[in-house]
Amino acid sequence: MNQYDVIVVGAGNGGLAAAAKTAKEGYKTLLLEKHNLPGGCATSFRRGRFEFEPSLHELCHYCTAEELASTENIFEELGIDVPLAKESTVFRTISRGEDGYDVTLRTGDEAFLDDLEAAVPGCRESAAAFLKLNDELDDAMRYTEKNPIPNPAVLMSKYSTFLRVASHSTDEVMDAMGIPKKAQSILGTYWGYLGVPTDELNGLHYLSLLCAYLRGRPSMPYHRSHELSLALVKNIQENGGEIRYNSEVTKFLYDENGVTIGVCCGEQRFYAKPIISNIIPHNVFNRSDNRKINQRMRKLANARRFGMSVVTVYLGLDCTMEELGVKDYSVFVQSDNNSRVQFNDCKDGFGMYIVNCLNRVIPDCTPEGTCTLFFTIPVFPGQFPEKMAPQEYKAYKNDLARKYIEDYEKLMGISIIPHIEEISIAPPRDLRPLSRHAGGHHLRL
Repeated sequence: MNQYDVIVVGAGNGGLAAAAKTAKEGYKTLLLEKHNLPGGCATSFRRGRFEFEPSLHELCHYCTAEELASTENIFEELGIDVPLAKESTVFRTISRGEDGYDVTLRTGDEAFLDDLEAAVPGCRESAAAFLKLNDELDDAMRYTEKNPIPNPAVLMSKYSTFLRVASHSTDEVMDAMGIPKKAQSILGTYWGYLGVPTDELNGLHYLSLLCAYLRGRPSMPYHRSHELSLALVKNIQENGGEIRYNSEVTKFLYDENGVTIGVCCGEQRFYAKPIISNIIPHNVFNRSDNRKINQRMRKLANARRFGMSVVTVYLGLDCTMEELGVKDYSVFVQSDNNSRVQFNDCKDGFGMYIVNCLNRVIPDCTPEGTCTLFFTIPVFPGQFPEKMAPQEYKAYKNDLARKYIEDYEKLMGISIIPHIEEISIAPPRDLRPLSRHAGGHHLRL
């Protein structure tokens, strides 16, 4: 019988890290992946002489508390060495709204606060107090790490800040700190990474994300995110773990008490008591006997709203970033200072989008005399046509890409379209033609 101590389903970064941990601890580990490559979104693809990342912008390299899980200490614990390039700015953010701004913020608390104060005089003290909250949140996270069932009395007496921040939106927390609205807008730039405007976005989640980037510096693997995946694969195998590709899990198996005991891959069965899933809950439930699964978990999953997706436009350009006139790694373009307005504007056009140039951080990531740009455009349910004929699909994607490229050209005063050597347009999964034979991703404007 195919019996293991642990089975991990899905070889995305989470699944790879989980399998690496269990294999290192001496458990007989099986990792199952439906694709023929590891990494999930953490991979790359080529168009012509250019290599592009399907997903990764940058890593939060360090956690703000050494004892808590982060990219760095996870890799250190596993004994993995992946060289990372580090960016010295958190982001450049441009708002077209009333009292708009164009601000570049550097990494590190003091430099970050210097730049914020220069953009919004008088905000430094309140913004510094906001960032300092994260130290208290880290203390609370250390406590909950050591005490999975925390004592409510301890939380209320020693970690009341954690409870207050965790129960309010980012806007409510910043209002309570007395941060000026313009500074709040700049501080809230990363809302698009989480897909929820700051008037709704949990203050604890957002502050943790912001501090991870500004204190740890955005980091990128020199040899792209696929290097992370391969390093984890090597680690798993060196520690006795087994990986099977082209092995899609079609069913989860349960005992009479509703406890998972194994999985099916087609006709094959594999057994283990702990099953770690790196696939979304809906896909687990859809591959399970409805009578066996936890109904509360199913109800929670079904109660969630569909979140943000993205359109990504990858450009390989026949000139350098200096020749193009690009100076920044990451630029956020926003329609308004208010994130709720940006969120609503996304349905009609240029609410918010991000443009990245990896050459700013890794100059030789493209052939000599070239560079790449990629546009990340958030989209939300209901924005795309429900039905689309195959002959409309290519034109729709081209028009969408052209609209954002031309907007960025006008905004930055540069010329991009004449320099496009390669272009690949990746829409969200819900934008599909009615036929399987519609135009592919490799399109030309």
